[in-house]
Amino acid sequence: MFRTFRLDAVLVQAVIAGALSFAHLHDLAAAAGQDGWKAWAYPVSVDLLLVAAWRRMRTDSGNRDAWLWFAIALTASLGANVATAGLLDMQHVPDWLRILVAGWPALAFLGGTLLAHAPAPVPKAEPVQEEEPDVVPTQAVTVERTPEPAPELPPAEPEPQDTQPEPASSVPAVPVPPALLDHARKLAEAHRAQTGTPIDAATLRSRLGVPAALADSIAVQLA
Repeated sequence: MFRTFRLDAVLVQAVIAGALSFAHLHDLAAAAGQDGWKAWAYPVSVDLLLVAAWRRMRTDSGNRDAWLWFAIALTASLGANVATAGLLDMQHVPDWLRILVAGWPALAFLGGTLLAHAPAPVPKAEPVQEEEPDVVPTQAVTVERTPEPAPELPPAEPEPQDTQPEPASSVPAVPVPPALLDHARKLAEAHRAQTGTPIDAATLRSRLGVPAALADSIAVQLA
């Protein structure tokens, strides 16, 4: 299927305006001493810089360089249109205009290079909204339970009778020599001075090297 071609008034207007601006730039370049193909290259350079700046402005509206080069290219196009409207003697172009026309290629090259190699804008990451799970309200269900019978407790055990310990015999079961008892008393005093606690039978047994029964008898007498 072939698409029907339909003229657009905006497109026709753009073609006419571009052709007139193109011709004005060519005439101004030719009057400034740029003859031959160089006079035709000037309007192409101005229009390309204008389009490049406009495209950079659309992708990055906050880029100040794009606005600057767009204003420079627009000024060059408007200046050529005004200059060729009879306000300027095309046979005797002033020197400052010849300098501007001669320096335009370097200026356009600089602007095109900066626009082409400008870093692309980084898109802002949109915050991700976490979807809340749909909570379905649940109805409380009351379940009646029959009370279970209380468990039977085992019969109470008879309380143990307190048995009082038999008092230790004040008389030692094993006789202790007086010299050994004096030596044990010195060890007990030294032990109390170091530890703050009375010496026990096990410590006496290890210090004196006596049997357990004899050590117990000494501990009873030292208590």
